[in-house]
Amino acid sequence: MNGNKSFTVHDLPKSERPRERLQKHGAEALSSQELLALIIGRGVSKKSVMTIAQELLSRFGNIKAISEATLEELSQIKGIGIAKAAQLKASFELARRKDEHDGERLSVKSHQDVIKVVRQRLKDKKKEQFLVLCLDTRNNLIRICTISIGTLDANLVHPREVFKEAIQSLASSIILVHNHPSGNPEPSEADIDITKRIMETGKIVGIDVLDHIIVADNKSFSFKEKGLVL
Repeated sequence: MNGNKSFTVHDLPKSERPRERLQKHGAEALSSQELLALIIGRGVSKKSVMTIAQELLSRFGNIKAISEATLEELSQIKGIGIAKAAQLKASFELARRKDEHDGERLSVKSHQDVIKVVRQRLKDKKKEQFLVLCLDTRNNLIRICTISIGTLDANLVHPREVFKEAIQSLASSIILVHNHPSGNPEPSEADIDITKRIMETGKIVGIDVLDHIIVADNKSFSFKEKGLVL
């Protein structure tokens, strides 16, 4: 093979190409590289889609790390622009929602129910993430919304963003959740201030704030259980 020619999927026998293998054997028979190649779709000049997929695995180490990478980090790999990075992020998000039973009427009636629902989403996160659980009149989960990623402050978490998602979801009530990567679940002054502001807005718009739970490693803090949400 000419050293200047990039290996492409079309250099493989037709029966060994990822799409044909998936059709014949099912998605579970494909390697991570092949699955990534199918999502990415095509390569670029002198760089095949299989090479791009392998570079993703080499750069980040595993699928979990790829799923947690930002759009900017993914698009640093030649052949993955913002559009393809967005396709990857969307695919991982769909898989995550499936694992969390998103769309099913999962009952959320206790502190521990909340932990079960968000555990995978917040596991090993290095940055603070602020989530809103939107619930119906029977406390069944409608959806989980990510409001912000980064240190909590008034600029990142604003009541209008919280209730925009809640109203669009036709939520009757919400539960606030965020993580503390430090491992200490105790709320900061900013956490308390943000919770009060969101609760006050909830009273105005008619959507109850049932609790605010802080998750940190294997520990958690419930504002409701501590009497901070009335």
